[in-house]
Amino acid sequence: MSTTRAEKARQTRLRMLEAAREQFVAHGYGATRLQEIADRAGVAVQTIYFTFGNKRTVLKELLDHEVAGDDTPAATMERPWFRAVLDAPTARAQLAAHVRGVRDVSARAAPVVEVLRVAAATDPELTELWDANVDARHTVQSVAAKAFVSKPGARAGLSARHVADVLFGLLSPELYLVMVRDRGWSPARWQRWTLDTLSAQLLDD
Repeated sequence: MSTTRAEKARQTRLRMLEAAREQFVAHGYGATRLQEIADRAGVAVQTIYFTFGNKRTVLKELLDHEVAGDDTPAATMERPWFRAVLDAPTARAQLAAHVRGVRDVSARAAPVVEVLRVAAATDPELTELWDANVDARHTVQSVAAKAFVSKPGARAGLSARHVADVLFGLLSPELYLVMVRDRGWSPARWQRWTLDTLSAQLLDD
């Protein structure tokens, strides 16, 4: 495939994912038909089938894209922002970098995570995808927690497991949506509150 054709295919794929995001978030997974995504993206529905295969894969690849923020195939733990979290010299600096990074991810991905959560409750085909998403998020927080507990400024006596659970809960997309979407907080307010709360729980006085 030529460079021009490859870029055109990439742009078409991104347009389909954006259309899927709009439809899924507005109407839910179950109520969205692939034809509606195709119409919004300006492509034939066969193009969606050729690119993704089925609606479940559209949702999976959309979620991967929103978490990453681009179409580069790199896991969260390989992303520069998360490497900066792990490399932060103190526990306080690590929390600040972590909350800042999660704010950016949540702004993109939290609505799509919610689409998956709701759909998985009634669609057995999506239960595995939801469970994998939850497990992946906890794994990321566990890696961060192991780095955190060894740094200056971390509260003495905290286990990495406890820190991982606190991070998993307070940095969850579910809580982000409660505060930002449902309660009308700005992302900046969520960031300040989350950092203050984590600091009170996990840092030395």
